[in-house]
Amino acid sequence: MSISVQAQLDAAVLQEADHATGRLERLFSRLFLGLVYPQIWEDPVVDMQALEITPQDNLVCIASGSCNMLSYLAAGPASVTAVDLSPAHVALGRLKLTAAQHLPDYAAFYQFFGCADLASNADLYDRYIQPYLDAPSRSFWEARAPFKRRISVFQRGFYRRGLLGRFLGAVHLVARLGRVDFAPLLAARTLQEQQAFFDLKIAPLFDMWLVRTLAGFRAALFGLGIPPAQYDKLAADGDGDVLPVLRERVRKLMCDFPIQKNYFAWQAFARRYDPSPAGALPPYLQQHNFTALRRHASKGRIVNRALTDVLAEAPDGSKQGYVLLDAQDWMNDQQLNALWDEITRTASPGARVIFRTGGTADILPGRVKPETLNRWTYDEMESARGTAQDRSAIYGGFHLYRFQG
Repeated sequence: MSISVQAQLDAAVLQEADHATGRLERLFSRLFLGLVYPQIWEDPVVDMQALEITPQDNLVCIASGSCNMLSYLAAGPASVTAVDLSPAHVALGRLKLTAAQHLPDYAAFYQFFGCADLASNADLYDRYIQPYLDAPSRSFWEARAPFKRRISVFQRGFYRRGLLGRFLGAVHLVARLGRVDFAPLLAARTLQEQQAFFDLKIAPLFDMWLVRTLAGFRAALFGLGIPPAQYDKLAADGDGDVLPVLRERVRKLMCDFPIQKNYFAWQAFARRYDPSPAGALPPYLQQHNFTALRRHASKGRIVNRALTDVLAEAPDGSKQGYVLLDAQDWMNDQQLNALWDEITRTASPGARVIFRTGGTADILPGRVKPETLNRWTYDEMESARGTAQDRSAIYGGFHLYRFQG
């Protein structure tokens, strides 16, 4: 990996480089050189309702696992530009874009990314994807890691990989120590059954000494992609204790949405998607969206750069939608203002910005310059709706701003 990539990651994450927090931040930035998120953990359905995507819209997003980028493309915008500082995330996004355009049919696409654990996926890659993949991404997926090609993860359970996949594996280990079997939760037919499972089986886990001890370490949540600065925002919602915040967000994930309609819960508690014919899937993996995704996939691109730098090269008033995920939680005031200067310059009237926060509060007032932020209107009603309806349940707040011009 190039020095410039590491430098960009350090710039994005490092805020207090001269003491213990700085050491944790440097460790976190190095973890992002590899795959962190095999699946994105922001709900694209909530995003698309807030973005109100039209064929004239040019969108910019942070890629992560790229489920969002492909889902937006299925809605038929003019373009989607995705950015990510992790080279592994860029390679994953390009793999998905290429597969959407060149795999023979929906069945092959679903097998590769929906199942992601079949031996025949190697043949699909070699025959239909590899010939059309860009050289850097091809080098990434065909590298030996250490004995097999990296692409073989799609034969062996891709969603168990990456930093998040390993974190969820550790969660399942702790659950087994607490004698918890998630099968009854996955078979539940009512929200009441899901709530009863949480109350009886999961809530007691948060009283375990091991769980309470681990939750006290800021590095314990690196597997969720939560750096020290964001950990502190989570803990602030619990009056300095992150454990009650985590307990409530696990409860929301388990109990607030029917398990048959929440693919985030399936990934967390089964480590795969629901295999039943009516099982919940991300929008880009749903069969009725495949034709549109294939038609519009050429309008997507993903680059290994910082979002502020990419926007600096865009013309004035050229963008209609911005998806920032939770990246602003990582930023200091200087970085935050540089980003919003470019967003405001490139936004057309009526443009929308959406983002998540680890804590519940909107982090922009008091940090972004008033002369910039006053050109935007915060949509309180839509933000509250998005917070309530985001099935991933990992964030404290969903936020929507509209540009007044």
